[in-house]
Amino acid sequence: MSIPITTASPARRLVVVFGAAVRPDGSASATLARRVGYAAAVAQADPSVDLFLTGGIGRFGPSEAAVMAALLAGAVSAERLQLDEESRDTLQSVRAAAAVFHAQGYADCLACTDAYHQPRVRMLFGLFGVRARPVPLPRRGPRRLHWRMALREAAALPYDAVAGIAARLRSKR
Repeated sequence: MSIPITTASPARRLVVVFGAAVRPDGSASATLARRVGYAAAVAQADPSVDLFLTGGIGRFGPSEAAVMAALLAGAVSAERLQLDEESRDTLQSVRAAAAVFHAQGYADCLACTDAYHQPRVRMLFGLFGVRARPVPLPRRGPRRLHWRMALREAAALPYDAVAGIAARLRSKR
């Protein structure tokens, strides 16, 4: 994980952009590109926003965070980007982002991910002492896909709740 040493001013805001699949040719999937597009719009509209790009190498490389950074080149200055190329799942991503949020003194946190993913992300942020608000992304794709993803999230939520509480307790030791 690449975490700059600088400290954010109290008025800075952190938008955490959650990774998604990278295609075999190393390009962003439609989901990943859409998340990056919305995060870029937030950052362009508000110079107090930094972007935390999270996602390691999945089935295909490069890392999701690196692909996001490449998509943002020219749209958001590199000084406003923080890459987490090690996190491999939502819990790891939230832990890394929460650590940066606290260490660098950000005033506000926004989660940039799809609506079906927001409840789990926001629950995990809460376990790590961060009140995250959503970046609203419009729903895209077939209804069947959204139902499938919602069911997957419903199964993942209790698992990550237990795993998140355990991780939080371990970090307090």
